Amino acid sequence: MTKPTEATPTGHAANATLTGAQAIVKTLESLGVDVIFGIPGGTILPTYDPLYSSRIRHILVRHEQGAGHAATGYAASSGRVGVCLATSGPGATNLITALADANIDSVPLVAITGQVGAQAIGTDAFQEADIVGATMPLTKHSFLVKDAGGIAAAISAAYHIAHTGRPGPVLVDVTKSAQTELTEWRWPVKMELPGYNPVARPRAKQIKQAAEELRAARRPVILAGGGIVRTGAGAALERLVDMSGAPVVITLMAVGAISDNHPANLGMGGMHGSVPAVAALQQADLIIAVGSRFDDRLTGRLDTFAPRARIVHADIDPAEIGKNVAVDIPIVGDAGLVLEGLAAEVAAWETRPGYAKWWEHLNDLRERYPRGYSQPADGRLAPQRVIERLSALAAPDAVFAAGVGQHQMWAQQFLDITPARRLLNSGGLGTMGYAVPAAMGAQVANPGRQVWAVDGDGCFQMTGHEMVTCALNGIPIKVALINNSSLGMVRQWQTLFYGKRYSNTDLHTGADTAMIPDFVKLAEAYGCAALRCSDESQVDAAIQEAAAMTDRPVLIDFQVSRDAQVWPMIAGGASNNTIEYAQGLAPAFEREEF
Repeated sequence: MTKPTEATPTGHAANATLTGAQAIVKTLESLGVDVIFGIPGGTILPTYDPLYSSRIRHILVRHEQGAGHAATGYAASSGRVGVCLATSGPGATNLITALADANIDSVPLVAITGQVGAQAIGTDAFQEADIVGATMPLTKHSFLVKDAGGIAAAISAAYHIAHTGRPGPVLVDVTKSAQTELTEWRWPVKMELPGYNPVARPRAKQIKQAAEELRAARRPVILAGGGIVRTGAGAALERLVDMSGAPVVITLMAVGAISDNHPANLGMGGMHGSVPAVAALQQADLIIAVGSRFDDRLTGRLDTFAPRARIVHADIDPAEIGKNVAVDIPIVGDAGLVLEGLAAEVAAWETRPGYAKWWEHLNDLRERYPRGYSQPADGRLAPQRVIERLSALAAPDAVFAAGVGQHQMWAQQFLDITPARRLLNSGGLGTMGYAVPAAMGAQVANPGRQVWAVDGDGCFQMTGHEMVTCALNGIPIKVALINNSSLGMVRQWQTLFYGKRYSNTDLHTGADTAMIPDFVKLAEAYGCAALRCSDESQVDAAIQEAAAMTDRPVLIDFQVSRDAQVWPMIAGGASNNTIEYAQGLAPAFEREEF
């Protein structure tokens, strides 16, 4: 596919009389699309006929949600636009979760859905659903195309909107009648989007003001958000950090924006963030946030968040600035250009502040509250240890896709992610079932790289059937299944806040049960290789054996303790000042003078 920086469609000028369905395929080819994830059905069937002879690779998934997440994994791991295809009614509505997920996490996606004939719209025809109305709040934009002559313009506009400004998903709903009509297809398409003018270049005055705030601060923090990853601005972030000497706190979606091993990286802030990162935000006198939404998982209770900090907020989406946190200096612009501008201002400083006392305090917190975990009392595998060994043994440029729950937080904590590696997450929506199809899409986008899904036994049972897709299409993803026989994060909350009343969180997949399902047998039935690991001495060998398999997907069923918990932790809706490093151990954020 074309890279997001290429706003002009590829291809040569052409005119042809085509059906609307042929126009869909021809337009996608001209945009440089090389792969589509989808499932055929009645109202999109006309488009599947010309797709049969197209150079575009179509991957037949087992569920439309899988198509959406696979397109997301493709896009998030490559920086290109992901494309998915579905029929009307339930086919289209099955895409909604994936579209909402891509929307909140700013992933460029184009979803094309079939719709009943134009004359049948509004009659409750078979498999009719108002997917445009349903997705309007959950996409960057949604189009309804009733006439074949509008197909090329709508798909081209969707592609352009998806990857410019703040990236996001765009849906194009095309009636079956439009697909079967003849039209004069012309290329290239003249792009006319009145009112759509995303601002990329920040104002120099505001950049200068932000730099002056940084020079005057005694306790600054650079808050790196997912926008830095989406724009590939990690190098600019590192230059700013190295030149200024300021510490960095990352959000979940910014993992990989700067190396986990960079000395200025304090780790992730928020609910399951590191103690130094959370403390830095709470005690800062200046926060420069770039590409972050200040969501509730980061801020905790808003009225207690960063009480003494002035806030500089830079984002490509002006609607995000000031939405959750009052801002002193707003900057609208591309994350990379903002960081480059700040770095240029800092480079002109005659002297650097250094922030020595601030760093002395933060490094003391690092020493007192390091990353760690306890061995389970039940003798089962420590899930943190499994992920730690996966990090050590996976390829240096491996891509990881995490599901949602405890294993997602452990993946963030114990996978060492550098800019050469990627960690894909469902961050804002927190979609269980994300990992396997996202890993599939990432593997398609990166055929020469090792791709691991770090999944839980609950998440896997939602979309694990996409391993069939992987097996049939030669997509050799690897699944590290962190199997605690539970809905682990829910169980942790029941342990801490509901008196250990474990209501409907036992999944019966552990070795001390009937193992329903038996994941090894299930994966083998899906046409994949499968291993089971329940002993510490087997962990490295299992990972190495899976890593060596390149001809088919493979699953490792790691039988881990159900009593392992994610720490540090801040209870939902509580102040970040109440963070617990481990159960019953709450660091005090002293009001020190710096």
